[in-house]
Amino acid sequence: MSENKKVAKEIIHAVGGQDNITSVAHCATRLRIMVNDKEQIDQEKVENIDKVKGAFFNSGQYQIILGTGTVNRVYEEVEKLGIEGSTKAEQSQEAKKSGNFLQRAIRSLGDVFVPIIPVLVATGLFMGLRGLVMQETILGLFGLTEADISSNFILFTEILTDTAFIFLPALIAWSAFRVFGGSPIIGLVLGLMLVSPSLPNAWGVAEGGVEPIYFGFIPVVGYQGSVLPAFFAGLIGAKVERFIRKRVPEALDLILTPFLTLLIMISFAMFMLGPIFHEVESYILDGTLAVLDLPLGLGGLLIGLFHQLIVVTGVHHIFNLLEIQLLENFGNNPFNAIITASIAAQGGAALAVGIKAKSKKMKALALPSALSAFLGITEPAIFGVNLRLGKPFLMGIIAGGLGGFLASLFDLAGTGMSITVLPGVLLYLNSQLLLYILVNIVSIGAAFALTWLFGYKEKEEAL
Repeated sequence: MSENKKVAKEIIHAVGGQDNITSVAHCATRLRIMVNDKEQIDQEKVENIDKVKGAFFNSGQYQIILGTGTVNRVYEEVEKLGIEGSTKAEQSQEAKKSGNFLQRAIRSLGDVFVPIIPVLVATGLFMGLRGLVMQETILGLFGLTEADISSNFILFTEILTDTAFIFLPALIAWSAFRVFGGSPIIGLVLGLMLVSPSLPNAWGVAEGGVEPIYFGFIPVVGYQGSVLPAFFAGLIGAKVERFIRKRVPEALDLILTPFLTLLIMISFAMFMLGPIFHEVESYILDGTLAVLDLPLGLGGLLIGLFHQLIVVTGVHHIFNLLEIQLLENFGNNPFNAIITASIAAQGGAALAVGIKAKSKKMKALALPSALSAFLGITEPAIFGVNLRLGKPFLMGIIAGGLGGFLASLFDLAGTGMSITVLPGVLLYLNSQLLLYILVNIVSIGAAFALTWLFGYKEKEEAL
């Protein structure tokens, strides 16, 4: 029997057996289980299973932290054992009554953005690599200057770095239709309509070189790089499609449903949703910039302090919206460097616990969790070690605030999003690289020192 199959069997048994499981899904790090009776779960037995780094209830789901890569393999074994799998979106529908309105809304936002993030990560890496290649020092190694670079090469790099943001509304509308029960292909076409070349380009309008089209008093432009208009067009469009499909004859469904859905939604999106939510986006962006621009690094201090607390609540997906707006409007992302500091700090705290601990179980849990945090995933460190022990989590928060303060003082800004700490180096392959490394070292070092001195004693090992 493979090790992952053994882990899968033990998890099923510990949560009350197959009869107690409604469905199973997974995200980047967690196995997400919907159960019939939470009282049948043996929490201690789950936490003692090999490869399990922590487990807890959140948003109506029992979430077992396994880590990247491992969770995919264990999920496959769970499905092979006859447990019905489901998508995160389907589970979100099952759990939609869990939590307050804000939590449910942000969870839905996260479900829409998670499938899009990989292409935005790739775009950020392309931006970082272009920044590295175009540095005078690097060009000088080959006896070149920026003037020697072919315009065709520049065009090629622009295709790599600009495409995802130009067609971002199409990606968002596609994902929103998928999450909210519509036909993703209709969502994709609706999103493409929002960035049609027939409309005035949004960036051209913002720069003053292009005039919007006025339908009466309503200005209409393309929505290149916009998030909220496409998100709400997808959300409402999926509902409209389902409403229409239930009411048209089956023989006419193929013709009428997509026709009416697209006609109604592009009209609604262009003349109402677009202008309204484009304005809302500008206010959100202004508010984010106001916090980031607080003097003396205070913005970085506040974000660094509170980021991992927000991660614990599970509503941190709201930051995806903010980071996308920063990248789309300015071509860089100061938020990334600050939250990197808070993530690195939790890894530093877990590392201190792992080295100081005498218990083999604690070492086996804390040291891999610290490594996971240094790769940008903090859930194992937070839920498996730091938050369980209490003080290490607090020390990580303090150190994260310090690192965020420095990142803000240094005006650090990544070329992309969603990768941090060690992988995040690829977003700073320019004159910022040494400062980025310094911020991470300070965050990890401060968290390690504080945890070692004040945050952890051997008797606190409740394992």
